[in-house]
Parts: sequence; structure tokens; C-alpha cells
Amino acid sequence: MTTYAALLRGINVGGSKKIPMADLRTLMEGLGYDGVRTYLQSGQAAFTSAHGDEESLAAELTRAIEQRYGFRVDVIVRDHAYLKAVADACPFPAADLEPKQLHVTYFSAPVDEDRFAAVDREAHLPEEFRLGDRALYLYAPDGLGRSRLADVLSRPRLTKGIIATTRNWNTVLKLVELTAPR
Repeated sequence: MTTYAALLRGINVGGSKKIPMADLRTLMEGLGYDGVRTYLQSGQAAFTSAHGDEESLAAELTRAIEQRYGFRVDVIVRDHAYLKAVADACPFPAADLEPKQLHVTYFSAPVDEDRFAAVDREAHLPEEFRLGDRALYLYAPDGLGRSRLADVLSRPRLTKGIIATTRNWNTVLKLVELTAPR
């Protein structure tokens, strides 16, 4: 059995795509996932599964949500080893920053620097971003809500063809904890 986190993009935000977490847990248990736990209302769930891989589990959960709720939700599934590696590889001094200042955008596929070559990094200082393994680390000293760089990085031309979903540092660490072997 492998422990995974499911990251649902854009649910329970701004009054649209409402999925109660208790309903999500029931739906996931109905798919045969074990030990389903949700975190916050913004679309994180930890679970174990003996079948499938990250991509097939994400596709299965996406289909089930669409069938149950009538709308599509993009889902990324990642295992504990990946989530821990992303946290451990943070290029910013996470221990010295407030959690609201540091975010990780998880991508459904690898990305490279070429995708972001048109972003004028100097124009957005002191905000910064760095790429990792299917992830982007964002340092936003005034928080995500005030970040001009975050707005630029989320433009459709930069995320075309991939799923991208962002979590703050507290959630990044909580996902590592929730998926840790018991």
C-alpha cells in the first residue's frame, strides 16, 4: 500500500465547485481508497491505495468527481516520497520565513526554464521563484494575495497543457506529515 495526497484544483473557492470534505472522503472510500483523510476545505486528501499509480489515480478521482458533482476538477496525485523530496529541496530558507511567504505550485508534468523565460524576474523583486521537480517554489514576502509575480506565473500561456495548483508552506508540510508511513 502506498500513501498519496490528492490535490484538487480550485474547489470551495469563491462559492463555486463546492465539495464538502465529508462527501469527498466518502467518494474516495467508494473508489477503494483506504485511510482517507482531508485537510482544510481547499482540496487536499491523503489516502492509501494498493492499485494504480499517480496518473491513473488522479484520472480515476477526476472522473468520479465529475460523475458525482457534474463539474470537472483537475487533480494531481503525489506519493509521500515525492512530497517529502519537494519540501526538502526548497531553495528558500523556509525555517526563516513566515509560511504565508512561501508557496509551492505542483505541476502535473515536468516543466523547464524555457516555459518561464519571458518572465522578467528582476521586475518582480523581492519576489522570486525557482523550479524543482514538477514544482515551482514562490517566495512572496507580502503573501500570495498581494503577489504580482504569482499573477504572472498563473497566466494560461505559462500553464498551458499542464495542471498547476498552489499550496502555502504550512500545507506543503502538512501533506508530508499526512502521507508519512505509519
